[in-house]
Amino acid sequence: MMNGSADWSIAVGILIFIIAICFAIYFYLKYNKVYQIVFIASISTYIFAVFYAMDVFELSKNWVLSLLVFSTILMMLVGKYFSKKVNTLKIK
Repeated sequence: MMNGSADWSIAVGILIFIIAICFAIYFYLKYNKVYQIVFIASISTYIFAVFYAMDVFELSKNWVLSLLVFSTILMMLVGKYFSKKVNTLKIK
């Protein structure tokens, strides 16, 4: 099942990550907020993960879409869970 070499996806992933870090640095210098750096880095890592899985496992369009839907639902649930945890913390 793992017949792909993933050579192109690693190069694309590194390129996307470098571009994203440049955008993150720009937004940090402009707005001085750290969360934007983390947000941009996580999006670029997500894109890299999808390209990598698509190449290594040689996924068809339907499997790629299924992977995207599953990971989106998972991240929404994790985000909702952590947002509730952060909102219940009382900082004095």
